[in-house]
Amino acid sequence: MLKLVSQQSKKAGHPPGTLMHTGEKRSDITDITIFDYNEAGFKELTYDSLHGVMPEKSEAAVRWINVVGLHQIDILEKLGEHYGLHPLVMEDILNTAQRPKLEDYENYIYIVAKLLYIDDKTDEVVPEQLSIVLGRDFVISFGENPAEVFEPVRERIKSGAGRIMKMGADYLAYSLIDSIVDSYFVVLERLGDEIEFAEDLLTTCSSAETLKDIHHLKKDMLYFHKSIWPFREVAGILEHGESPLIRETTRVYLHDVYDHIIQAMDTTETYRDMLSGMLDIYLSSISNRMNEVMKVLTIISTLFMPLTFIAGVYGMNFKFMPLLEWKWGYYGVLLAMALVVVFMILYFRKRKWF
Repeated sequence: MLKLVSQQSKKAGHPPGTLMHTGEKRSDITDITIFDYNEAGFKELTYDSLHGVMPEKSEAAVRWINVVGLHQIDILEKLGEHYGLHPLVMEDILNTAQRPKLEDYENYIYIVAKLLYIDDKTDEVVPEQLSIVLGRDFVISFGENPAEVFEPVRERIKSGAGRIMKMGADYLAYSLIDSIVDSYFVVLERLGDEIEFAEDLLTTCSSAETLKDIHHLKKDMLYFHKSIWPFREVAGILEHGESPLIRETTRVYLHDVYDHIIQAMDTTETYRDMLSGMLDIYLSSISNRMNEVMKVLTIISTLFMPLTFIAGVYGMNFKFMPLLEWKWGYYGVLLAMALVVVFMILYFRKRKWF
């Protein structure tokens, strides 16, 4: 979180609407792909980013513009001007620390979502901001990294399969949002496996490394919860809102997305409760282990207390003491000490103290 704050601090002192990329540069160039499609088929077009020239689109087609890489501000500024995007919208697109939200600008709807995936190299949950602009016959998606989350949507368009070819831009926006929500379950399944593994370690051989893993998982689940919770509001507004850009036939599918988000939230809450319980179990096991050690030390100390007393008595330097002149006095005292230890052990066992 401190890293996000340091990135946002670069915008300090600039007026609202100033375009400045505050995220990480995850791709070398800004790649823009364009799909025009309808029931008759699809076309994959190229955007002239140098001159800001957008290829012509037929009236019956739905256009999907996918932008990967947000560091080349001049290219994004030309694209925003072409579609009449508000400067504050362009500022939010470049500010990749946004909270998931929805803003209705009448002619288009601006949606911010958080994509979460696990980096196989670092085995950490990586967040990425995805911005979606829904117009009457177009959808523009902005991302930092060429993730494969939208690949199923591309394949459906290229193959011409499914109802996406027959529906409008609102259904395309739903498909993109649905792909984002589906990716949550992939991450949750991976985190669930890690939680089960940590739980097995906790019950067999808990260590400081296990505690570190639990805290790491708690941090991931906290960020996961912060990303999903506001996105539920976005899905709810899309489903029950009054925007003419969302047709009634699409609201049914948006309700399904809302249900999936609720399911992901329930799973997240369950995992968070499990991690909290695991942390309590770890602390209890450490306390029990310490109690066992203290019990052993206490028993040893208790056994030596009468022996120390006897040794102390016969260690006094008085001239006239019983048994000092006795031939078997030394062995008699050792035997008395041994009998005392045996008696105390039998007494402790009878009381089930160990």
